[in-house]
Amino acid sequence: MADDNKLIAEPRTSFGKGAARKIRALNKIPAVIYGHGTEPQHVTLPGHQVALIIRKANAILDLDINGKSQLALVKDVQKDPVRQIIEHLDLIVVRKGEKVTVDIAVRVEGESASGTTVNHDANTLSIEAEATNIPEFLTVSVEGLEEGAHILAKDVALPAGSTLITDPETLVINVTGETAQDLGEIEEAEPTEEAAEGAEEASAEEPGE
Repeated sequence: MADDNKLIAEPRTSFGKGAARKIRALNKIPAVIYGHGTEPQHVTLPGHQVALIIRKANAILDLDINGKSQLALVKDVQKDPVRQIIEHLDLIVVRKGEKVTVDIAVRVEGESASGTTVNHDANTLSIEAEATNIPEFLTVSVEGLEEGAHILAKDVALPAGSTLITDPETLVINVTGETAQDLGEIEEAEPTEEAAEGAEEASAEEPGE
């Protein structure tokens, strides 16, 4: 695991909205850690470091709590809806070698054949992966794919040691030809016969007195 994910977590004994505001005023973030039958631990984390780490989905934090190391998976991030400031984190205790089920974003690379459209039907896939080896995203290539081609969940390459949880037959990518909307826009651009005749009649009429 990258050293960038190592954080000092300060045990927290004061609670409530007032206490949380004071913590955030110091550019720190209140958080709670739970799981594996342990008692919830309330801690305070350094705000700037956390903001950098959680830009990646399913981030694992290596916390130093009173000199003891604890791995935790970011489960939920609560943000102020207006200012987008991180207000609170929910963390789940994980252990090295343990596998967790997570939703991973699917990234599309490449360009399909000319005249086709790539429909991205499934934006994420659920997989079971080692807690310390969770991929940031899964990649599928559509390079050169022709109309009618499709990629199912079972066709997506997974990291070593990972297992697909999503239904293997789930459609991820579907390559089609020109859509009905595209054709409609082309037809709309060409004036109809009735419209052309109406324009001619309008130009032939003289303004009344």
